[in-house]
Amino acid sequence: MHSVRSTRPRSGLANALIVLAAAMTPLSVAGCSSDRDLDLTAYVEEIEPADVLYNQGLANLEAGRMSEAIAKFEAIDRQHPYSEFARRSMVMHAFANYRQGNYVDAINTGKRYVSLYPYSDDAAYAQYIVGLSYFRQIPDVTQDQKDSRNTIEAMDEVITRWPESEYVEDAKAKKRFARDQLAGKEMQIGRYYLERREYIAAIKRFRLVVEAYSDTRHVEEALARLTESYLAMGLASEAQTAAAVLGHNYPDSQWYRDSYALLQSGGLEPRENTGSWLSKAGAAILGG
Repeated sequence: MHSVRSTRPRSGLANALIVLAAAMTPLSVAGCSSDRDLDLTAYVEEIEPADVLYNQGLANLEAGRMSEAIAKFEAIDRQHPYSEFARRSMVMHAFANYRQGNYVDAINTGKRYVSLYPYSDDAAYAQYIVGLSYFRQIPDVTQDQKDSRNTIEAMDEVITRWPESEYVEDAKAKKRFARDQLAGKEMQIGRYYLERREYIAAIKRFRLVVEAYSDTRHVEEALARLTESYLAMGLASEAQTAAAVLGHNYPDSQWYRDSYALLQSGGLEPRENTGSWLSKAGAAILGG
């Protein structure tokens, strides 16, 4: 389809170029054979109908040409900022950026859409794209977990604001993974302190996993590490309680067998102190 050149007055940029061209000295235009060689109209963007740009953007998306699709959706935002197609193209723009790996742009566009159109049919999808963009940037547990926290926050928005949307189940799965990453980070730091025999600092990290991330796969090891740390500090009752909670929730666990053997080596056995914070936290652990 042929594009339609704008009939509106030249933009401020084009007018500035005309003034600049008029002020140029003969030396500065020495390479030009005539005034026709300086085509100022090239600086004026051609205006195309919003529906044409939108359909071209969708066609590029379907063909996998993400950069071209992004360019079309951006053109709609510039040329037809208050149209219905501008609203619809904003979501597709976020999606195209996500598919292209331009996660920062996808996040910014998705957030902008939700801010402008919080009650539209596509608001849940725009927020979901924000969450996915953070999710794709989650690094391994040795790195800072800022994107894990951002993923949880973004996916929580999907779950709480649009509980009936089709994106909720995957949002929950992505949130679980991000929480598991945060717990894994705490375990990594806790093991570091444990190896250095800085037991109080280690216990702080393992306790956080048990209390805040009891639904993750790391809680099992955290209880075993607490047994080890408390025993190393001579706090037998807390060590026995940690092992007892571990055994109650994960009776077939290798971590429990190791903790049991560790206690036995000191003439002890698992025994729960119901007044301990561990006993109270144990009620929330999903292994039981």
